[in-house]
Amino acid sequence: MEIFQYMEKYDYEQLLFCQDRVSGLKAIICIHDTTLGPALGGTRMWTYESEDEAIEDALRLAKGMTYKNAAAGLSLGGGKAVIIGDPRRDKSEAMFRAFGRFIQGLNGRYITAEDVGTTVADMDIIHEETDYVTGISPSFGSSGNPSPVTAFGVYRGMKAAAKEAFGTDSLSGKTIAVQGVGNVAYNLCKYLYEEGAMLIVTDIHKESVQRAVDEFRARAVDPQDIYGVQCDIYAPCALGATVNDQTIPLMKAKVIAGAANNQLKEARHGDTLHERGIIYAPDYVINAGGVINVADELYGYNRERALKKVEAVYENIEKVLEISKRDAIPTYLAADRLAEERIELMKHTRSTFLQNGHHILSRR
Repeated sequence: MEIFQYMEKYDYEQLLFCQDRVSGLKAIICIHDTTLGPALGGTRMWTYESEDEAIEDALRLAKGMTYKNAAAGLSLGGGKAVIIGDPRRDKSEAMFRAFGRFIQGLNGRYITAEDVGTTVADMDIIHEETDYVTGISPSFGSSGNPSPVTAFGVYRGMKAAAKEAFGTDSLSGKTIAVQGVGNVAYNLCKYLYEEGAMLIVTDIHKESVQRAVDEFRARAVDPQDIYGVQCDIYAPCALGATVNDQTIPLMKAKVIAGAANNQLKEARHGDTLHERGIIYAPDYVINAGGVINVADELYGYNRERALKKVEAVYENIEKVLEISKRDAIPTYLAADRLAEERIELMKHTRSTFLQNGHHILSRR
């Protein structure tokens, strides 16, 4: 790929290649935009088929974090890192310490966290070399497991979307189909059950389904049947791309609001939902509770303060819905516009400030 041409087209700031022969580290750090603040985004470790695939993933993920952090109202830009390797076989202390030294060398322009293929233990090793890491062990004053907080944000966003669809944000009596009952979704189900919602659940892991049946009186269905059940809200909380040409015609839900990433298989599926009058809560807005939570570590973690910030996912979904109506566009585009407007406002503010400062100095 023509890297500089691609970076210029989508306005990326920096792409850093990190190599350490002794530990076998091969990593890529991508900083997309720091208009709102230093770039925050996790480190993914994956068995990429090629270096080009790893570069493309880092670029795509970094840009996604710019939008996610901006839409969440954080004073943070977007970045991401990828390590090429098998997370089950290739990890070592030397590798993550070497990686931490590269992060330290950026002097705070990039702050990392865990992602697919990396763990809290890995972040703790990185922390040996740099303070620019979040999601470390609670013994270091960190926030610990982000799943309950992410779930709380999804719950809040779901209520905002429900208000748009049903005229009230109460979920009592609503039937909610939850696809996937992992860590985040389990905690989400707990919030929904406690409010009086009726749950339909599915998961490829039978023990996860049974736990939801036992604890939340959920009704279990086979994975392929979740799309067509009679429900008010569909909550995708497992794999991405579950909103597609095959599933949309089956859906009876008025709202789609869940924790999964990349819920739309293609952008045009967001257009289809808009045309059908289905309220879609854009994934990177509704599932931002995790990044809001770890971002609070930068101020000295305070759980009560972090949860208060995560409550604002409700208002962020409301803003997306307002932009969608204002500009007559689907909500997935409205989410992008929310992020872009905030970034552009900051750029304009900075430009005006610099111009005024120049004029003052000139008069002197």
